[in-house]
Amino acid sequence: MRKTSDKKGTPLPREAPSAFPEKLKQRLYPAVLELFADNDFHQVNIREIYRKSGISPSTIYRYFPSKEDLLFAILDEKIAEIGLLVREHIKGIESAREVFRKIFWVTMDYYDRNPGVAVTAFITVPMRAWMKERSYRREDASAILAGVVKRARERGELDPAIRTSQILDQYYMHCYRQIHLWYFNGMTTRLVDRIPVFFNVLWKTLSPPD
Repeated sequence: MRKTSDKKGTPLPREAPSAFPEKLKQRLYPAVLELFADNDFHQVNIREIYRKSGISPSTIYRYFPSKEDLLFAILDEKIAEIGLLVREHIKGIESAREVFRKIFWVTMDYYDRNPGVAVTAFITVPMRAWMKERSYRREDASAILAGVVKRARERGELDPAIRTSQILDQYYMHCYRQIHLWYFNGMTTRLVDRIPVFFNVLWKTLSPPD
């Protein structure tokens, strides 16, 4: 049985087995995300995933003990792609304001291009279940933001009274809020177009006092 926590009881991240064939992944992952984006979490089961993907339950169970293992492994992998994109897009940008704007743009653009990931992660998945996962804490996002904040503080571009953890809270708060509104309104607009609505207010919060 796969270990789900370390010796201290800290949850370990769920990861797709390295032996999981890429061809199967290309068939399975889109089917899973579509099912969870279109249905309540508890309505989706391995049988439905088999019908959608054409991959037999025995093959799925060979790699993933449960639908939760499967789903959280997919979300882990997909959301980690945002961090990789952010690192590339912020290279060479000096202004802290523009770095933060670019972080939001990359994030929202990713979810615009991958709406199944956005709906599954922010709407479908029960938070109680995901909070038990190490991936919920997104350590990659924390590491990126810590580096951005450090450089911005050195240049005096941030309010020194605001902690890095509070800035990370602001990032997630705006992501959750905008994705919830986008979903509630029928996903008829682009998430990136919502950035000007909140970003100027956010930056006033983060900027040094006059």
